[in-house]
Amino acid sequence: MNTFGHNFRCTTFGESHGKALGVVIDGCPAGIPLDEPDIQPLLDRRRPGQSDLMTQRSEEDHVEILSGIFEGITTGTPIALVIRNKDMKTNDYLPIRDLFRPGHADYTYQQKYGTRDFRGGGRSSGRETISRVAAGAVAMKLLSYAGISVLGQVIQVHGKNLQPEMDAEIRAARDAGNSVGGIVGVVAKGVPPGLGDPVFGKLDAAIAHAMMGIGSVKGVEIGEGFHAAALYGHENNDQMNPEGFLTNHAGGILGGISTGEDIIVRIAVKPTPSISREQQTVTMTGMPATISVQGRHDPCIAPRIVPVAEAMIALVIVDALLEQLKYSGFSELQKDKYQ
Repeated sequence: MNTFGHNFRCTTFGESHGKALGVVIDGCPAGIPLDEPDIQPLLDRRRPGQSDLMTQRSEEDHVEILSGIFEGITTGTPIALVIRNKDMKTNDYLPIRDLFRPGHADYTYQQKYGTRDFRGGGRSSGRETISRVAAGAVAMKLLSYAGISVLGQVIQVHGKNLQPEMDAEIRAARDAGNSVGGIVGVVAKGVPPGLGDPVFGKLDAAIAHAMMGIGSVKGVEIGEGFHAAALYGHENNDQMNPEGFLTNHAGGILGGISTGEDIIVRIAVKPTPSISREQQTVTMTGMPATISVQGRHDPCIAPRIVPVAEAMIALVIVDALLEQLKYSGFSELQKDKYQ
C-alpha cells in the first residue's frame, strides 16, 4: 500500500538507492499559492548529515515540482514532487546482501515478495519518508489557511529528557557501534472542533494509523495515553465551564472527533536496527551467520523523525478538514487570506 489519504491522496515512490523518491498528490484544491520554497524548509529539517549524530550521507534533498502548479498556484490537478538521490554508496551493502539484518525488514520483505532491494533496504529504508515530508509540507500550506499549525520535538532519548543528556546518549551508542531509541511529541494547534467521524472514521484512529505507518515507530499515545490507565475518572475527564474545557487529558479528541483543543500525540521510536555491533542472523538459505552492518546510519532516528511525524499528522488533519468542508468548499478558508 503506497497511497495514503482519502480526500488528499498521496502516492509515494522510490527507493533509498534508486534514482529518486517522490510523491503524487491528488485532491489538493485549486487556487492555493505553492512553490518549491514552501516545501524545501521541511525537507531541510529532515535532511541527513547535519551533525555528527546523524548519518553522514550527503544529500541536498532539493525538491522539484513536476506538475499541478501554474504560475505559482495549484490547479486542482495532481501535484508531482520529486527528490533525486545523489550520494548512494551501494557497495557498503554488498558484503551483507545475502544476510538478514536483525530488526530490519529484510526477512519480512523476502517472505512477502520473494525478493528485496538490499541497497539500504529499498522502500523499507528511512529515506522513504522524504516523500511523506514533501506531501506534508503541501498539507501544512493548506492548513495555514485554516489557522492550523503543527509542531514536533524530541521529548526523550534512551530515557533521558535534557538536551545535553540526549546528545550524550546518542554519541555513546554511536561510539559503541550501537543505537538508541526515543520519544517524539507532536502538537497540532488551531484544529477546529468537529473533525473526524464516529466509529471507524475516528480522528485519533487515523492519527494512530498514520504514525504507526512510519518505519521504526512502535507505539502511539494521544493525550494521557497509557497513563490514563493509572488515573481515576475524575482525574482523566476534561471538565468544562462556559468558557470551554478546563484540561486536555483527551489530547484534543473525544469520541473520535476533535474538541477544538490542541491535538497532542507522542510516538515511541525504536533504536536504529542497522548497527555495527556484531549480531547473530541467518543467510537467505537459512544458514547461521554473524553480521556487522557498516556504512552510514543514524545512531538515533528520533531527531530526524520529528518532521516526518509533523507531516503525517498534517496529512491526517487536512484529509479530515477537506471531508468536513465538502459542502462549504475550501474557498471558505481562503476568504480572510485575500480580503
